[in-house]
Amino acid sequence: MTDYPEFAPIRRFRSNLALSPDGASVAYAANPDGPHNLYVTPVSGGPARRITDYTENSVRQVAWSPDGRSLLYTADFQGDEQFQLYLVDAAGGIPRRLTDTVDRQHVLGSTIDDFRDVAPFTPDGRSVVYAGNDRDAAVQDVLVQDLETGAVRRVESVAGTRLHAVSVSPDGRWLLTSGMHSIADTDLGLVDLHDPDAPLRVVTPHEDKRLHIAGPWTDSGFLVLHNADREFLALGWCSTATGAITDLVTPPWDVEQVAASGPVRAWTVNEDGISRLVVQRDGEPVALPELPAGVITSLAVAGDVLTFLLATGSRPTEVVALDLTTNEVRYLTSGAPSVACVEPQLVRYPTHDGREVPAWLYRPHGDGVHGVVLSIHGGPEAQERPQYNYSGLYQYLVSRGIAVLAPNVRGSTGYGKTYQRLIVHDYGGDELGDFECAVAYLRGLDWVDPARIGVWGASYGGFAALSCLSRLPSLWAAGVSIVGPSNLLTMVRSVPETWRASMAEKVGDPDTEADFLLARSPVTHADAITAPLFVIQGANDPRVVKAESDQIVAALRARGVEVRYDVYEDEGHGFTVRANEVRVMGDTAAFLVAHLGGTV
Repeated sequence: MTDYPEFAPIRRFRSNLALSPDGASVAYAANPDGPHNLYVTPVSGGPARRITDYTENSVRQVAWSPDGRSLLYTADFQGDEQFQLYLVDAAGGIPRRLTDTVDRQHVLGSTIDDFRDVAPFTPDGRSVVYAGNDRDAAVQDVLVQDLETGAVRRVESVAGTRLHAVSVSPDGRWLLTSGMHSIADTDLGLVDLHDPDAPLRVVTPHEDKRLHIAGPWTDSGFLVLHNADREFLALGWCSTATGAITDLVTPPWDVEQVAASGPVRAWTVNEDGISRLVVQRDGEPVALPELPAGVITSLAVAGDVLTFLLATGSRPTEVVALDLTTNEVRYLTSGAPSVACVEPQLVRYPTHDGREVPAWLYRPHGDGVHGVVLSIHGGPEAQERPQYNYSGLYQYLVSRGIAVLAPNVRGSTGYGKTYQRLIVHDYGGDELGDFECAVAYLRGLDWVDPARIGVWGASYGGFAALSCLSRLPSLWAAGVSIVGPSNLLTMVRSVPETWRASMAEKVGDPDTEADFLLARSPVTHADAITAPLFVIQGANDPRVVKAESDQIVAALRARGVEVRYDVYEDEGHGFTVRANEVRVMGDTAAFLVAHLGGTV
């Protein structure tokens, strides 16, 4: 019987690729033998060159300089998310550190987990643009740093608006910024770099909640994804002069990302969780080779070359290049395990208020009655998609005769802003009914053993797993929580300071709604937990601090309930070191197999 490590990818990638200006090389961060380090590989194929040699730091984001000679990147220490900026020669060498406030965040692009191509240089390569909370821990400003003199121009923000530096216009005049009020509400702004005293001008003012996500620059404007007056993200063009947005592509799904180079424009559409790639040249569609049904992220274009990360339900994420001149798809990395995998099936089940919940079902081969794991994604404003999630955990469980149901309950992205906003100020509320209905759906399948259903998740998914175990205790045979909040009151008070202004609306106000938050907290209902529980935590987690896991573990141990608690001293919110991640997923798999069994 194959052990879990055989299902684990040989490396994991950070969320953004960087395609060189000449389209010849792609840079990325990966962790084949430790934390995430920086690599460069030729688009034509061939071995990758390792640029950094970190053993405790971990690279997060990367971008090329306009001349292709340097790489700008961010890195943190043991998962603490206090990112610093570095500049290094693309051929390798000693990195030059650009920021020096060690206990603050410095980020590139729109977010620290941005899937889009990052373009943080001025066109002449002299300056870099980024965001940081170095002035005030609770406020994220935008900064423009001159690489020759070290001089910094600051564009100040205010608490409640996380300001990000997106890119600079081709003529070097306009700095495009993104102001994040919440995950569902963003504005775009412009700063005149030719005027040293020019203030930030918001170009997308609005009253209700709307998303505005900046894309590449074009003549006299830039491309933008937005959901103004519509459920899904459309692709439009925004005028720098007026801020008016002209819609270009309006499918009944989200346009997720867009990239452009000269006459070539490319974008992806999230159709029920599967990425559909569209490419145009001079406004005319380009015929493309068939791609596997999966998820495309970090789309970039240079000349006739596209690069992106591609994953499917049965194959891990890889770096892929598409040559438009030859119509050739080329995998630049290969980390697929040599094990048999199943493709997930998209299903829907009815829930308590007349809605249908989309979910991905991984069913073992063969006859017999199976245990099942309900897998709850993080976010909660994220989406479960067919992309070899959790380093092969699903596929390993299936190989051991345990099915996986991974739903997109209310609050998930990808199904319109109304569905996404159902979770706002309702953590531990109506979505708990979605989980209960998931169990009812599973119990209606003649191949599922209703006595062997487990639940697991990470981050918000960990909170949801704890909610299920404590508030629906009779449904579960076992549960796993990874970096999951157990007390909403203490959680909203301990998140990073730049997040706190938005937490009252998103989760609840700790000063005026303490009783509400405690009523929704798993720790409040810990006395009801009877199923065996496994809790995993990173000691350096700045988003869900270790005290969140400590509380639920202490409450259970005081009652003599079985709980295993593993703390990783060199990790934060997630796992940057490959050996740690393989151990975490392997231990999780072993725990679930032990309590849910295989095929009967």
